[in-house]
Amino acid sequence: MSDTLARNARARASAPPRPNAVVAVLAFAGIVVSLMQTLVIPIVPELPRYLDASASNAAWAVTATLLAAAVATPVVGRLGDMFGKRRMLLVSIVLLVSGSVVCALSDSLVPMIAGRTLQGLAAAVVPLGISVLRDVLPAERLAGSTAVMSASLGVGGALGLPAAAFIADHYDWHTLFWTSAALGVVALALVVLVVPESEVRTGGRFDLLGSLGLSAALVSLLLAVSKGGDWGWTSGTTLGLFGAAILVFLAWGWYELRTDRPLVDLRTTVRRQVLFTNLASVALGFSMFAMSLVLPQVLQLPEQTGYGLGKSMLAVGLVLAPQGLVMMAMSAVSAGITRAKGPKVTLMTGAVIVAAGYGLSLVLMSEVWHIVLVACVIGGGVGFAYGAMPALIMGAVPASETAAANSLNTLMRSMGTSFASALAGVILAQMTTGFGGHALPSENGFRTVMAIGAGAALLAFFLASFLPRRQTADPAPPVEDPAGQPEFSAARS
Repeated sequence: MSDTLARNARARASAPPRPNAVVAVLAFAGIVVSLMQTLVIPIVPELPRYLDASASNAAWAVTATLLAAAVATPVVGRLGDMFGKRRMLLVSIVLLVSGSVVCALSDSLVPMIAGRTLQGLAAAVVPLGISVLRDVLPAERLAGSTAVMSASLGVGGALGLPAAAFIADHYDWHTLFWTSAALGVVALALVVLVVPESEVRTGGRFDLLGSLGLSAALVSLLLAVSKGGDWGWTSGTTLGLFGAAILVFLAWGWYELRTDRPLVDLRTTVRRQVLFTNLASVALGFSMFAMSLVLPQVLQLPEQTGYGLGKSMLAVGLVLAPQGLVMMAMSAVSAGITRAKGPKVTLMTGAVIVAAGYGLSLVLMSEVWHIVLVACVIGGGVGFAYGAMPALIMGAVPASETAAANSLNTLMRSMGTSFASALAGVILAQMTTGFGGHALPSENGFRTVMAIGAGAALLAFFLASFLPRRQTADPAPPVEDPAGQPEFSAARS
């Protein structure tokens, strides 16, 4: 019996992949992971009561996920290149399921933070999925498939908000996490059954010291950015964390340039195509999140303010859901433009569309249909841009470094969203209006944030203009030398 099972497993591993099924399963896994980001939004105001904690302590249920995702994304990507992308994909989904179960069983702060940390550790699923697609799909299917996979992050967030709001309104809040766990189990089973393992590996020794250094630097930076508004931007804690982040980043970079097996190949990251794609990713991540901060608040504020629309959280989710569908639809169009004109043109087109959407918001934000239109235009632009980024990254790095490079690009987007959250928080806290004895963000404050979002999209357009006209040729994969160490003669030139 065991021999039969082994033969069946080998047969499945050697069978050619079914492209449509592989893409669908990986996109579903990406959507499930992106749901994690929006899962707690409907219950954030109630978390202090649910967990018997102060509002500042309950906020760690959100911050812990952000920090864990930042640490896990580059580390897990590198492990995927070394030991198997599908294997690390499965590990990430298991962490998501485990974290969801821990949260579902929680009634106090500490286990909730632990569960949300485990959920954050699953953030590398999308870059790992994109890397699997590069290794197992035929070249002619790659552009469209990676665009769909890249868009799954935005799609999951857009569609997850109304679903999470509905569950929170009609069921016990723990049901949110049981639902997440169930979806994770389905994704895990589908990946096991459908997704083949890639044979492209780097092998070698894992850069533990480099991973610890990068983790310390990212945690210091993002902790300062995310909590600076609460602690005070000029407080000793905030400034100390910023200073520590700079020093650790410098020491980490010095070490990475001198080690044989770096966690992040900095020589690859400064290639023109990789560098400017990552810089544009930060700007677009910033731009996209500006919308996510403003539009829900405008929809929820009371109509008596003169600019609020007085909608419930469920209505907010339903109003913003179409942007997810537009994003997914535009990812297919993005792939067509990438094949015809190249990913540089696609990225620049997406940035212009995002800027146009923000421009619309400056004059159209007083009706529900205005919000739908603005969200869909911006979502369409994001679908274009996010679909082009993996093509640009994969066109400039060797196949054996795909997961690490895509993970770093995903991290750059996340950094942009964190910076947007911090800056928008400062602006909206300063530009307020009185209502019912409370200070609320003013209409001009919202418009200022949206204008900055437009500026960030135009900055992404400008940065993308420095990309090479033609995509860099795909470097040759590593070849094992007689001593068993990969050689990157072409890749490291």
